[in-house]
Order: sequence, then structure tokens, then C-alpha cells
Amino acid sequence: MYAALPGVAMTNAACAAGDGYGATVRALRSPLHESTEQVALLQELVRCATLAASGHNTQPWEFGLSPDTISIRPDLSRRTPVVDPDEHHLWVSLGCAAENLVLAAGALGKHADVAFGPREVHVALDNAAPVLSPLVNAIFQRQRTRAEYDGQPLPKDVLQELARAAGRGGVRLLLLTERSKVEGVLDYVTQGNRAQIRNAAFVKELKSWVRFNEADALATGDGLFSRLTGNPTLRRWLGNFVFNMVLSEKSENDKYAKQLRSSAGVAVFVGERADPANWFEVGRAYERFALAATALGVRTAFVNQPVEVPAVRAQFAQWLGLGSRRPDLVVRFGRGPQLPYSLRRPVAAVIV
Repeated sequence: MYAALPGVAMTNAACAAGDGYGATVRALRSPLHESTEQVALLQELVRCATLAASGHNTQPWEFGLSPDTISIRPDLSRRTPVVDPDEHHLWVSLGCAAENLVLAAGALGKHADVAFGPREVHVALDNAAPVLSPLVNAIFQRQRTRAEYDGQPLPKDVLQELARAAGRGGVRLLLLTERSKVEGVLDYVTQGNRAQIRNAAFVKELKSWVRFNEADALATGDGLFSRLTGNPTLRRWLGNFVFNMVLSEKSENDKYAKQLRSSAGVAVFVGERADPANWFEVGRAYERFALAATALGVRTAFVNQPVEVPAVRAQFAQWLGLGSRRPDLVVRFGRGPQLPYSLRRPVAAVIV
């Protein structure tokens, strides 16, 4: 059987939120657990799947277990209908979770065959020789780093490795590293951000997923913990007040300008068609890209405003020369600091 993978070295920054938060993070992101018991193995694969990326860290997934099969289903109670009215991000998130599951299964001696269905995704597991991959270790280390990076370009071989990792049939990856191109992306991020901040429903929905302190983050196991963005922790009532006071078009646009200009480049993911099956494949491609970046010491973070506002998305697609194809994800990347890790709900809470 495949040996247990090396542990994740937790930095002081990763545990800075306190013993309760840090202990929970260490348990969530411990090395891949080996087990000869089938139920325990399936639960371990679910744990790996839940460490995937999701919009606002909503974790919009449920898992069904049966002998040698795991089904992944959308949890519609965790939709974000304002920012994601067509459930695009939801299906991307499920694709991210599926890719983690497939990679972890391979490391534990299981071949995973993924079959997409309109209501759930079936992952059939068969015995196989273990597949060693640096992407598996990265499952436990990956994070979205919402901070400024070091502003340095990445070597050509690193960019090529990122492109190879993201390669999936039907998914196109655009790597924009020229400064003029990054500035062009920033212009669309600014336009999208302006439209979203002016939308009271968007702001209300975003705030509902912010966890202003450690207690709230631990209680829910989801959402956007304020410390992950470099902000102080506050009591909930004070956090709500401060959020309303400081959130503005200018403050957000200034922040994104610094972040994008400090990045080595921007990756844009483009699916073959605009439907759930292809959004799911975009999620799988993105997750492999993010895991490869993690293994290479590269940080990533979404800047999806250009694809979340329909009017801006159409202009963005034209600027990219995509014709009728829809840009799905916009991701900045570069070398930067490690921030505290986000939480996940317990495995028992997502198995139905």
C-alpha cells in the first residue's frame, strides 16, 4: 500500500488565529490517511475533495457513498444567486472537488472513473497501482492567497509546467504575463468591481459569507475568515459595521490594482461551451493548475469580476479574442507569502 505522505509544515502565520483555529487547520490538512477499511478510505477521499477551492468558500457539495463509488452532488442551499445566478461557480467548485478526489484516489491505489450527470457526478473506484504525484501533497497545502506578491516574473519552465497541469480536453488556458496584458485585465477587474459594489444585493450576499472572528469561522467551518485577507478579527456586530464603512469602489479597486501589479501574470480559463458539464471540466483544470502552482511555490487567487458581471464579461471575451466562447475563471499568480488556511466543514457534515 502507498506510504503515508509527508506532513505539511504549518508556519506561525498559518496558526496565527489561535490554538482552536490552528488545531482545526492542522487536523484538516494532515497528510493523506491510509486505511485498509473501505469506508474509512472513502471518507478520506471525501476529506481530500473538500479541501478544493470554492467561490466564497461556500463548499457547495454533498457526497454519497456506496461500495466502490462516490457521488458528488450540488448542495443548492449553498448557492450564491447574486454573484452566480446560473450556477457557473457552483459547477466549477464541484469540478475542483472531483479533481482532488481523483488525485488522492490514485495515491491510495484506486483508479477513479468520473462520469458527469446532470444532477450528480459518479466516481467509480477500481483497484490499481498507486500513482505518485506531487499534486497530491499540494492538496493539503493549496490556498488562495489574497495578498500582494513579489512582482517578479516566473521562469519559462514554470509557466510551461502550469500550462501542462491545466491541460484538459476542451478547456483553453490563456497565460497573460506581459505588463500591458495584466493592465488590461485590471481595467476589466475595475469595471466589474465597480458594478458589484454598486449592487446592494451583491454586497449583502458577500457580507453573509464573511466570518469576522475565529469563533464564527470555527462555528460554520466555511466562508471568508477576515484574517485570510490580512484584516483584523472583530466581534460580529463591529465587523458588520466596519464592513459597511470601509467597503467602497475606490478601496477595492486600489487593492486589486496593487495585487495585480504585484503578480507575475494572469491565467484565464475558457471552457468549450457554456454549460454545467464544461464548467465542471474547467474546475478540474483549474484545480490541477492551482495544485501545480502550490507544488512549485507559486501562489494563486481569483480575480473573477470580469467574468461575473455579464456586460463586462462580453467585453472581456472580445478583448481576449474568444469569439463566442465564454471566459470562465480569471486567476492571478506569482510568488508571495503564506496566509492562514481557510476551514472546511467536517466530513460527516457533507456525506448524505
